[in-house]
Amino acid sequence: MSRPTIRDVARAAGVSLATVDRVLNRRAGVRAGTVAKVEEAMQRLDFTRDITAANLSKKRRYRLSFLLPDGDNSFMRGLEAAVQATSRHSSLERAEVTVTMVPAFDGPALARALDAIDRTATDGVAVVATDAAEVREAIDRLTGEGVRVVTLVSDLPGSGRDRFVGIDNVVAGRTAAGLLGRFCGAAPGRIAVVAGSMLLRDHAERRQGFEAVMATEYPHLTVLPPLEGRDDAERVAALLGAALAADPRIVGLYSLGAGNRGVVTALEAAGLAGRLRVVAHELTPQARGALTDGTFDAVINQDAGHEARSAVRILKALIDDRALVEAQERIRIEIFMRDNLP
Repeated sequence: MSRPTIRDVARAAGVSLATVDRVLNRRAGVRAGTVAKVEEAMQRLDFTRDITAANLSKKRRYRLSFLLPDGDNSFMRGLEAAVQATSRHSSLERAEVTVTMVPAFDGPALARALDAIDRTATDGVAVVATDAAEVREAIDRLTGEGVRVVTLVSDLPGSGRDRFVGIDNVVAGRTAAGLLGRFCGAAPGRIAVVAGSMLLRDHAERRQGFEAVMATEYPHLTVLPPLEGRDDAERVAALLGAALAADPRIVGLYSLGAGNRGVVTALEAAGLAGRLRVVAHELTPQARGALTDGTFDAVINQDAGHEARSAVRILKALIDDRALVEAQERIRIEIFMRDNLP
């Protein structure tokens, strides 16, 4: 018995081939009742779409847009390079990837960039999200018009985004606490925290996980309020330098965002490089150097290349309504110390 075709579905639902195609590709302009009739016909006929054949026959192109924060954040520049590299490779797999830079930590600017995306020329969007109501609403407008959206690195779960691509940031914060608590030992002291901005959910979640473990397992170490350096090296150096000068009881530091150059500058200026226990994030060139010379004790890393490739694969699967290989898309937390640097 031959497999049912879209012609069979159209005949069973009493609609045109074009209508079936619009329903299959989740395009706007089809009434809810018609969508229900087509889906019922597909179920009754046990219709299974051959995605590969459909894409080849239509010369299917996946039109994907990445929105990344601008600035000198070394990790984000590495992510941008990974997306560009993925774009060159993806062109062989019928994916067209464009990158738009948006001011960092600027919710209104990000919302405007999302709203400016051409719905008729875009199938999927990957965005490093700022936790702001206007961004949430802009994502909802995109998904409401049939564009698939994934958040990248920093999530926005209250929005209509389809999926998050990144590490579990609460677990990353808990991991940092476990490391730093052990490094600092049993003597009482204070822990400084350097963040980019609490408007980024990844930073807020790392802080949440970190403080939870420190409070229960290392209560002799007092976690100080975060210094929000906005991932700017000069601002981080000034804020951390002032904190170190004002409080000699600081024995450890958790740098949960970017700004590692500023952290190193402040520690060296205070004469504390190699004396203060430090756990930071992302294996950037600056973090690698700080690990090598003993300024940092450990770095928690996420693979930017894996995230870029995973975002493309996930968006393509969402667009095609295909299942994912979950193990392939899980972004793992890596821990680097001086002795296991790649």
